[in-house]
Amino acid sequence: MDATLRGTAAQAGDHRALETGARLGYAASGVLHLLIAWIALQVAWGQTGESADQTGAMQQLAGNPLGAVLLWVLAVGFALLAVWQVAEAIARSDTGTRLKSAGKAVLYLALAWTAVSVVRGSSSGSGQTESTTATLMAQPFGRALVALVGLGVIAVAVYHVIKGWKKKFLEDLREHPGPWVVRAGRIGYIAKGVALGVVGALFVAAAATADSERASGLDGALRSLQQLPFGKALLTAVALGLAAYGVYSFGRARHAKV
Repeated sequence: MDATLRGTAAQAGDHRALETGARLGYAASGVLHLLIAWIALQVAWGQTGESADQTGAMQQLAGNPLGAVLLWVLAVGFALLAVWQVAEAIARSDTGTRLKSAGKAVLYLALAWTAVSVVRGSSSGSGQTESTTATLMAQPFGRALVALVGLGVIAVAVYHVIKGWKKKFLEDLREHPGPWVVRAGRIGYIAKGVALGVVGALFVAAAATADSERASGLDGALRSLQQLPFGKALLTAVALGLAAYGVYSFGRARHAKV
């Protein structure tokens, strides 16, 4: 990639406004994970029928005027964080780092789009995952592709667990954030890894059985945990772990290398 383009991207990424936007995005992630954790806790104890995923969390906010305003803040935060990740993807020379930043940019753009869709009342929720999976499986080699998606998600899940267990998330921070944030990060990454692992397993199961309804995203993954022996306790533990990840995200908003 042209050195001039990389230099321009690096300057853009270092701009104070974009750095502030990236920190806002990490804080938005904290809010989102706390909301998902709250819904997951209610699911564990049979007190809600709402989706325990990003869309469900945002829909819970959309129910009141203040929540709608917060949704716009989340959308802006995720969008700015995505732009910062794009700048990082262009500025970095290491291929692995560039691909990782590009992947995160896509994720944060999707979250920003979801927030805008929810506040406008046009989001379809977890059913969209099943519909997309069904469309994909109807294509040639579609089941194999769905299985590969599931295996990819499982790989990301393992990465999260290792990152949490070995406290590698500290490498993302410019300074030590304090023991409480470290504990929250460690618990949070492991819990998020468990949740993603179940999501990936459901995609693989959907491919193996040609049943797209099994690939129901994060909400389906968390609800499937509830069906296991000691499922209520297990889902409660994962929910508390997701809440810990939310707490860590607030610490990351302050201490992240941006």
